[in-house]
Amino acid sequence: MNTVNIKYTAKEGVKIPEYKTKGSAGADICAFISEDIVLLPGKRAMVPTGLFTEIPEGYEIQVRPRSGLAAKNGLTVLNTPGTIDSDYRGEICVILINLGEEAFTIHNGDRIAQLIIAPVTQGLFVKAEKLEDSQRGSGGFGSTGV
Repeated sequence: MNTVNIKYTAKEGVKIPEYKTKGSAGADICAFISEDIVLLPGKRAMVPTGLFTEIPEGYEIQVRPRSGLAAKNGLTVLNTPGTIDSDYRGEICVILINLGEEAFTIHNGDRIAQLIIAPVTQGLFVKAEKLEDSQRGSGGFGSTGV
């Protein structure tokens, strides 16, 4: 298992992200709120976590849904995977949306998402006169079958 140091600061009382098992790829991140948030079906909310990070250059943190919340309650991360860039120093907030059929209440300290540390490769966009042909061509959005 590879590791990289992620420096952080946090507001008083914040639960620090935690890997729940030795083989976990994602560290659970928790809500840090003073009042419950009731998320009605079809509605979204930006949920603060009270956590601030300094990510080494060449890495990002991806914010992904927790599978249990998605499967049991229809709660997911709206911009999944969300990206936290290495030069961002603001509070990590998670944009949650309720795709379920019932209201869902988020309490302080609830595990709301998971964080994945990932290497980043930046592309050099090079202008070309023509692109090489491929078997797929311009087909997209289901063109290769179901």
